[in-house]
Amino acid sequence: MTELLFREDAYLGETAARVLAVNERGGIILDRTVFYAQAGGQPGDRGILVAADGREVTIATTVYDADKATIVHVPDVGQIPPEVGSEVAARLDWPLRHRRMRVHTALHLLTAVLPYPVTGGAIGDGDGRLDFDIPDAGLDKADIAAKLNAMIATDAEVRYRWISDEELAANPSLVKTMSVKPPSGSGRVRLVEIVGLDLQPCGGTHVRRTGEIGNVAVTEIEKKGKQNRRVRIALV
Repeated sequence: MTELLFREDAYLGETAARVLAVNERGGIILDRTVFYAQAGGQPGDRGILVAADGREVTIATTVYDADKATIVHVPDVGQIPPEVGSEVAARLDWPLRHRRMRVHTALHLLTAVLPYPVTGGAIGDGDGRLDFDIPDAGLDKADIAAKLNAMIATDAEVRYRWISDEELAANPSLVKTMSVKPPSGSGRVRLVEIVGLDLQPCGGTHVRRTGEIGNVAVTEIEKKGKQNRRVRIALV
């Protein structure tokens, strides 16, 4: 099983790793990785694998295999995977990852500004959106942005802790997302706490403090159904 270094340190941009396997589609499995695999609305990381001889293999995305447990580093078309058993340096496209971290943390704060069930969401490379089940459609972009930026400006600490699957089942109100279930089944679930502002289970990558997000804008509010509103935000 691949050691998921990003769960403990989202700021680790590179690691030495060993190639465990290359699947039939050319996907590369490592013994450890800093690459986040696509899940929960957050895209898979991009970057490069550097072989011992200096050859670089460009990674287009990172995904979970069909077993939902194995992380696969998907090379760009035409790239030749490194040999099984060889050592590589796994290096993120860090500016891209960091933008996604900022957006992801901002979306957690958006669920505090709008405390309604979340029916969907996506994280982009500098923007993102959440869909809310909102009985009353009276939403104002400027008001939401002001509240969101006020939370960001507190520079609150973002920290993690783990609870058991049983503890999560006993506290269902922690789960805000209706369409995406938190990662469970391993016996424990990671909670992301934005101190004094938000607490929810999440396996994604986040900044250490809200001030690192910077200012955000609410760019659009869309009506997606009778009670469904899509709120889009962007880093500015």
